[in-house]
Amino acid sequence: MMPKKDQPRIKLQVINIRTAVVDDVAEIVALVNTHAFQGSVLPRSLQSVYDTVEDWIVAEADGEIMGCVSLLPYSSGLVEVRSLAVRNRYQGLGIGTRLMKALLEEAKRRRIPTLFALTRKVPFFSRFGFQVTERDLFSEKVWHDCRLCPLIERCDETAMVWQGLVVEDWGSGVSGL
Repeated sequence: MMPKKDQPRIKLQVINIRTAVVDDVAEIVALVNTHAFQGSVLPRSLQSVYDTVEDWIVAEADGEIMGCVSLLPYSSGLVEVRSLAVRNRYQGLGIGTRLMKALLEEAKRRRIPTLFALTRKVPFFSRFGFQVTERDLFSEKVWHDCRLCPLIERCDETAMVWQGLVVEDWGSGVSGL
């Protein structure tokens, strides 16, 4: 993949994909909330990320968090893929793909049989075996997060589900998971 004109030149092999730690929380929140302001994800608070830090996966290089994603377990056994965000200047380098591969490896390690996501990026999620489904299947998500979203009455996100498909060894170089 060719970098965009003003994109930094980074060797992907030096990007570390790992489980987040407490020291990452402020940077994760800043990244997610930047994307929330742009309308691509919902905002997250410092406390919510601190409380779930072990469920976050980050991409970092040279001490900078370049991207993140999290798993959010619900009490009903549902597990959501949420807050997938890559810093704008690093988009197009495959970081989102590496984060998703690591997340699916982690889901497999945890024996999570089903993941879901609400997204505007259907082709991206489809590449990982997610399939379009009905939003009504995720009433706990709708009650928990969607009720707070300003777009609830005109939501343009698509519900997608991953049914525990076999995750190949993608050689993602995941460490610490």
